[in-house]
Amino acid sequence: MKKVFLLLLVAFSVSQLWAQEKKEDRNFRIPLIGEKAPSFTAQATTGEINFPADYGRNWKILFSHPQDFTPVCSSEILELANLQTEFDKLGVKLVVLSADPLSTHNDWKKALETLSFKGRAPVKIKFPIVDDQNLVVSKMYGMIHAPSNTTRDVRGVFIIDPENTIQVIYFYPTSVGRSTDELLRTITALQTVAKEKVLTPADWKAGNDVLIPYLPKAGDDKKTAANTANIYNVAWFMSYKKLGN
Repeated sequence: MKKVFLLLLVAFSVSQLWAQEKKEDRNFRIPLIGEKAPSFTAQATTGEINFPADYGRNWKILFSHPQDFTPVCSSEILELANLQTEFDKLGVKLVVLSADPLSTHNDWKKALETLSFKGRAPVKIKFPIVDDQNLVVSKMYGMIHAPSNTTRDVRGVFIIDPENTIQVIYFYPTSVGRSTDELLRTITALQTVAKEKVLTPADWKAGNDVLIPYLPKAGDDKKTAANTANIYNVAWFMSYKKLGN
């Protein structure tokens, strides 16, 4: 009887440990803004890629999907394809990830390239769609976690700078399509900030005035920046600058 009890106790302990390990296996940390983008090698519709190394000192966008042939994801791929020239002008390399096998990616890509979406002519998809059926990359980028226990939340976007540092992260649910206009706006803002050493205010768009960097400190005398032809003040803690003057 004692042996049976001990065996049951050992079996229960092992099952609890296994269950805990399984739970922990579904918790993966999202790399944060300011950290280096996790590196990976994977097969894609354009061949094998090494990310982010293959893309040198370009800006990069990793745009992920939970499954091929889903309606929301399909619309996003078509919008990205339509804007490929605009991303090229900004020196941005697009990499799309999906938690399906490469064979399905190729079928999806082929089908999408036949569609006349929003009255536009069909367009070729030049950026890679990465095979992540084993969820290796999804785990690296923190897109698999215990509460959902599915690929449903593989809906992240990571914007990565020329130093391979993550600058922007956002996630959308499967029911809401992501904005490609916002991607372009954000990249343009990031590049403006990096080049001009300025800040961009809420709802900023290319060509709008920017903010002069200023962080209030204890004991600050609260003097405003000098008004000039290209600088004007809204408050002592908020000074705008016109670019190109």
